[in-house]
Amino acid sequence: MTSAESTFLTVAGPSQLQQGRETLTDPGPGRVFVDITYTGVCGTDVHGYTDGSMLPPAVFGHEWTGTVSAIGTGVTTVAVGQRVVGGVGPACGHCAQCVAGHARQCDTVFAEANGVDPEAPAHGAFSTRVDVSQRRVIPVPDEVTDIEAALVEPTAVTFHAVRRTAAEHGAVVVVQGAGPIGLLTAQHARNAGAGHLIVSEPSAARREVATGLGFADVVAPRDLRTRLGVVSNGLGADVFYECAGVASLLQPSAEFVRRGGTLALLGFPLTESTVSYGDWQQRELRVVSSLAYNHEDFVGAIRSIASGRVDVTPLHTGTFALDDLATILDELDSGKSNHAKVLIDPRR
Repeated sequence: MTSAESTFLTVAGPSQLQQGRETLTDPGPGRVFVDITYTGVCGTDVHGYTDGSMLPPAVFGHEWTGTVSAIGTGVTTVAVGQRVVGGVGPACGHCAQCVAGHARQCDTVFAEANGVDPEAPAHGAFSTRVDVSQRRVIPVPDEVTDIEAALVEPTAVTFHAVRRTAAEHGAVVVVQGAGPIGLLTAQHARNAGAGHLIVSEPSAARREVATGLGFADVVAPRDLRTRLGVVSNGLGADVFYECAGVASLLQPSAEFVRRGGTLALLGFPLTESTVSYGDWQQRELRVVSSLAYNHEDFVGAIRSIASGRVDVTPLHTGTFALDDLATILDELDSGKSNHAKVLIDPRR
């Protein structure tokens, strides 16, 4: 019999956390226990914390890596002692989307990604241990460090977005926002064959990180229009990745795109946006939205990190204990933090 006490944190109300304890004794059929090594703090976690009620419990603390400590009957994909990351399973093959031939839009995977499937864990991984379905764990190769593994989930989010956008090789690409999502998107876009890539970011510190990742054309937003005009001979971007998630930037972002070009939406604003429908229609904009990921995106993200084609380590700016979580969430919500990606280590 496997038995251990786990400590976890959940959202108890607007900007309030609650500590819980549970004793986990033997995983059920098809389930595994994972001892958490690191959990990344995502913008979604910050929004869920400040709102107090918007997130399903499994989503608060969804960027995690750890080691399998016990497996239930019927588990075939992982073994005890194996390092894993939290993810989603392959397309189920029997939901309405799969039966209709749309496996990339599998209803089961979509529910898993949003923490609302029947097998969703009772809480996220701001915890010492989680009890999850084997569908949610993906093995980590030896070439990937624990820090890198903790950043697989946002790498999968951005891998998914760039894969959906399917830009042509040689495209003039703009990435708006050089936070973790923007910097990962830029690396995937570069790997996907961008001909000229411009990163736009108001923070000098983040522009410096982008330059350190090998991006030669990094500008402040005030200089973007002039620089893009020079690069594109006045046409505009072939592809514009909006990664800031600021509602007021939606229409201005579209106006940077050339006629017939693509506006790709990754940022997730929490307020309504106003756009010029006529402008978008007259210029035949192609708009590609993106949310979460598929199992294949995790596989591709892990391979990209393992091969060195995506460098996630410069995004990691701090590691804190579980008891520090509320302080970190408050700091990130303030808009004054210098952190990019913060990790929580529940072993501290």
